[in-house]
Amino acid sequence: MKPLTAGVLARLADGGFHSGEALARSLEVSRASVWNAVRDLEATGIEVYKVHGRGYRLPYPVSLLDRAAVERHLGAQAGRFALDIRDTVDSTNTALIERAAQGAPGGTVLAAEWQVAGRGRLGRAWHAGVGEALTFSLLWRSARGAGALSGLTLAVGVALARALQSAGAGGVALKWPNDVLWRGGKLAGVLTELQGDALGPTAVVIGIGINVRLSEATRARIGQAAADLETACEAAPDRNRLLAGVLIELDGMLGAFGRDGFAPLREEWLQRHAQQGRRVTLTLPDGARRSGHARGVAEDGAFLLETRAGVQRFHSGEISLRPLRQS
Repeated sequence: MKPLTAGVLARLADGGFHSGEALARSLEVSRASVWNAVRDLEATGIEVYKVHGRGYRLPYPVSLLDRAAVERHLGAQAGRFALDIRDTVDSTNTALIERAAQGAPGGTVLAAEWQVAGRGRLGRAWHAGVGEALTFSLLWRSARGAGALSGLTLAVGVALARALQSAGAGGVALKWPNDVLWRGGKLAGVLTELQGDALGPTAVVIGIGINVRLSEATRARIGQAAADLETACEAAPDRNRLLAGVLIELDGMLGAFGRDGFAPLREEWLQRHAQQGRRVTLTLPDGARRSGHARGVAEDGAFLLETRAGVQRFHSGEISLRPLRQS
């Protein structure tokens, strides 16, 4: 997002009308430049109303991310994070992985209003227009190797579900290994990526995307059942407060996970398991499929599938899970 485009967005964020002349004057540019910036905004997926004689406005107010506001909501825990909020990045995970390799400290948080190339699991794209989602990545550094961090994505899901519940989204469920659901639609997703030596230390980048208020155009691009907090909470929450709440939950969870792993969180994860006892199909990296009943997860986060051959264990990797029918 160009600086001028971000400036126009900041002025339109209150949801009121702003004339092209007033925008041009406040930004010290021409009205033609304002028009081009509005077109750039629309290209990101955000809708802009244009009314002759009144100017431009957004369909609704947008709570833009603001570092000072997030730190205010973090309160005494603000010092545990190094916040960086950007208008645009290709992918918060990709950018933070690069910073981790350059020595960025644990607790570094990169959040963006818009991701040009947001990524999900299995190489899928993450779709969200400006102001429609909360997308950020958190760097966590562990002295352990990757093998000792199994179940971390599931633990992140538990922390995320807690935070969304606190924000007002009742009935949040979890889908193995990285999705948060509400009434069957995807409400949020997790992408964890690890770098380091086999025996440690490990740099873990935890990427999170939360649907806050999805437009119909974005829902069409997503191509699967999706949910948002505006529906689940009956009003879209302030994204600065939401980011702070999620970070606080993640911080507490990571401290506990670093000591005890996933096992103490297993029962809570199972209580939210969307497919528990249901018929599901797993698609493996080689394209092979395994069908059976979902029997939860093991203490290391492995998915337990009951088949005719007995209960089999599967670790996430490049595995895709799809529900079939309720047993």
